[in-house]
Amino acid sequence: MKLSCDEATKICDKNQYGEGSLWEKIKLSIHIFLCKKCGLYSRQNSIMTQCYEKHKIVVNGKKTYLNKEDKAHLNKEVREKIKG
Repeated sequence: MKLSCDEATKICDKNQYGEGSLWEKIKLSIHIFLCKKCGLYSRQNSIMTQCYEKHKIVVNGKKTYLNKEDKAHLNKEVREKIKG
């Protein structure tokens, strides 16, 4: 059941897109609990996915810019996620 950090990052990436199995999610959760570096990778991966999703909306023309409230909210989210 031991999971290497390389395997953990692969499962983390799969989970970002909803492709991870229940067993993989369980193994990843245990690994992240024990390995702080992989926990940081997982948080950073989530932040990058959120940024990409917001960028995708802008590029698709649904929203042409972030207003001040959206920018402040995004900054707050990023800072909270980085702190852990």
